[in-house]
Amino acid sequence: MAPITTSFGQHSTAAEVVQGINLSGKRSIVTGAASGIGIETARALAYTGAEVTLAVRNTDAGVQTAADITATTGNQNIRVAPLDLADRASIANFVAAWDEPLHILVNNAGVMALPEQHTLEGWEMQFATNHLGHFALALGLHDALAADGAARIVSVSSSANLMSPVVFDDIHFAFRPYDRWLAYGQSKTANILFAVGATARWAGDGITANALMPGAIATNLQRYTDGLQAPPERQKTPEQGAATSVLLATSPLLEGIGGRYFEDCNEATIVTNGNDYMSGVAPYALNPDNADRLWEESLRLLA
Repeated sequence: MAPITTSFGQHSTAAEVVQGINLSGKRSIVTGAASGIGIETARALAYTGAEVTLAVRNTDAGVQTAADITATTGNQNIRVAPLDLADRASIANFVAAWDEPLHILVNNAGVMALPEQHTLEGWEMQFATNHLGHFALALGLHDALAADGAARIVSVSSSANLMSPVVFDDIHFAFRPYDRWLAYGQSKTANILFAVGATARWAGDGITANALMPGAIATNLQRYTDGLQAPPERQKTPEQGAATSVLLATSPLLEGIGGRYFEDCNEATIVTNGNDYMSGVAPYALNPDNADRLWEESLRLLA
């Protein structure tokens, strides 16, 4: 398969990526859409004329964001709905309330480098939030996505996939000493493997999924890391950070394409040496066998 390349790059913005794209009558969901690149992802989708649901933990912030997006885009079809990805009941309630076809699901929300925490089920919090919560959400919305006939799932990952594979024998650090970066890395690898697994299972239903690295953007995602540590030449604005997400959600180049990983608005290079954790994707993150194993383990945990 030839890698997908575009005319956009590291400094392109989400607004530039969606210029000329019309998604009027289409529905989209962006998780974590009340902060960081989630806001700009939702705003760019609003510019296309799509209906956008901001799926957020803080609905007050969501309402403020929705008003701002409407003011800047003129799109009145901006909704806000509560969603806590670490709370299975919250996910179930969100899914139960959704009764329309869905064209775009952007799994954008996430946490990074948390001190050791576990959910009530005993799941490591970064894996639970970044992967399992989004997995359960997509599973619950499958029929809505299939109803569209050409739906897309966008999975926001990270170059941190290079830090760790999914350690299937000890995902939740029951035996290993907890390492917040290894935990984050395996959760971001899981985001990519989800895109591989979802495309393999659901492409026949008209659903494809791709994953991406948004770039280094200063947001509240870094609240446990003493701020953004990336070199200046690698840093992006939120508008630039949202560009690759929006490209995967809207570009005609991605019609029927899934199971791939992108950065800077182009398909990323597979690397085998860690690459200083700055760019590229590890082979284990695109491995179909790993994707199958993760899918089955995720179903088992959620059963």
